[in-house]
Amino acid sequence: MHRSAKRLASLLTCAAVPVLLVAGCSGSESDSSGDASSSASKSAAKPSPTVAPPKYKTLPNPCELFSKDSIKKMLPKVKNAAGDRGKSSDNASHGTCSWTSADEKGVDGTQWRWLDTSLQRYDSDPGVGSGEKRATDFYTKQISEAKATKGAKKLETVQTSGTGDEATAITYDVKRDGTNFKNTTLVARASNIVVSINYNGAGLAGADAPKTADLLKQVQAAGKEAVTAATKAKG
Repeated sequence: MHRSAKRLASLLTCAAVPVLLVAGCSGSESDSSGDASSSASKSAAKPSPTVAPPKYKTLPNPCELFSKDSIKKMLPKVKNAAGDRGKSSDNASHGTCSWTSADEKGVDGTQWRWLDTSLQRYDSDPGVGSGEKRATDFYTKQISEAKATKGAKKLETVQTSGTGDEATAITYDVKRDGTNFKNTTLVARASNIVVSINYNGAGLAGADAPKTADLLKQVQAAGKEAVTAATKAKG
């Protein structure tokens, strides 16, 4: 009888062990699940990245950046004073316009000029950056591309003040078909807008080549005018 009682007690103890283990494991799973839910909640609670909204939300007609007087001064015999506007799939973000002038002086040759302008506006994108940051990157890229012009000689870089947030002019010579072309490129940034201007000239049929200093002075004045026009409307 005594042995039977001890045996029964021993069996009951052993039978209880799995129950305790199951209970222990069950408690562990519950805690783990709770931790996972808590982590998920914390992750879900994190705010999405935000960027500053763009300052400018639209662009003007790129052919209307310069006054009639400016066009006449830069292109004395302009073929189309209204300019030739380039096609764009989004006029609020990108636009181009160009003008040409051939001032024929008979036996003294021809003074040829080319002017074009490009407007690029950037919106803010949480995945890429603010409109201003994107415009700054593009501004830097445009300057690098101008400096890398194939065949460019006598290249100089001129910082231009009073034109947007930052502006740089690049002057250089390029020889094509035996003619020496004087090239001036100005790139300016105003917050999330980048204005690029190319103003080139050459003396054809025996005419003297234009002076780089004169082209630079004119394109710098045009740059100020273009930035003012480009930033009038904030949208």
